[in-house]
Amino acid sequence: MMTMQNPTYPFRAPPSPTTAATTTCSNPTVAFTTPPNYAARLSHLLTLKGFNPLWCPTLVTHPTPHSLKSYLSPPPTLESFSAIAFTSRAAITSLSTAIADFAEPLLSPHGHIFILAALGKDSELIVNDDSFIAKFCQNPNRIRVLVPPIATPSGLVQALGLGLGRRVLCLVPTVVGLDEPAVVPNFVKELEEKGWDPVRVSAYETRWKGRECGKELVEKCERGELGAVVFTSTAEVDGLLKSLREMVGWDWEMVRKTCPDLVVAAHGPVTAAGAESLGVKVDLVSDKFDSFDGVVNALALRFGMV
Repeated sequence: MMTMQNPTYPFRAPPSPTTAATTTCSNPTVAFTTPPNYAARLSHLLTLKGFNPLWCPTLVTHPTPHSLKSYLSPPPTLESFSAIAFTSRAAITSLSTAIADFAEPLLSPHGHIFILAALGKDSELIVNDDSFIAKFCQNPNRIRVLVPPIATPSGLVQALGLGLGRRVLCLVPTVVGLDEPAVVPNFVKELEEKGWDPVRVSAYETRWKGRECGKELVEKCERGELGAVVFTSTAEVDGLLKSLREMVGWDWEMVRKTCPDLVVAAHGPVTAAGAESLGVKVDLVSDKFDSFDGVVNALALRFGMV
């Protein structure tokens, strides 16, 4: 739902498109709004393709491992679950922190197969860390790492299959300073529809970075020096829109008028749908979204840099 502009917000009229047209150059500037835990990887990939990366984080994440410990005490607490579902890298990091000091494995060596489900390259934090698996069980054959072929929450639900009443621990964020996107509630609902008993637990906070977080993006727009912006989550889009409203009184149409040639790219269909629901038209969606390579390669193709 669109809200009316608050008259107390400062307002800066955008330059005319004739004075702020996107500058054609061999190294287009690409802004991206990811939180710190993803920034280095995306910046590196953009640089490799010849782009000039501009990090404008609209969110920060803070692990809350203390909120997990009551679910992770030694048997039998975790034995009542059949799976843990991670929908982000931050959730895996928070869990790893929570169990770092545990002297005993979380599960007994014998019992049903226990699933650790994660998306795309996030799963590398699990599969490339033998100590992480060992913290769960002395018997590695009891642990199954599940990486869905489609790296979305819905893809994760499909890969988990029928729940048959089994419990799954869902490690998700608490959103602070912004409205919670529909992604997590929809994920929990889909699990229930598949017969799972999802237990939602806050593993970390996703917090709006503040009214100035879009400052550099606005400045680049006004100088006609911004070629593209990449969003990797719905919350990032919401964070940028809130910054624009509170900092300069702009809505997304103002951005489009200022930078008519701006390419808006989304990392996968979930982010694209979330952006569109907030009134941000997406020009480019990567069809390969298990890693950031997909959206960066799509941008390179769009700008003729392949």
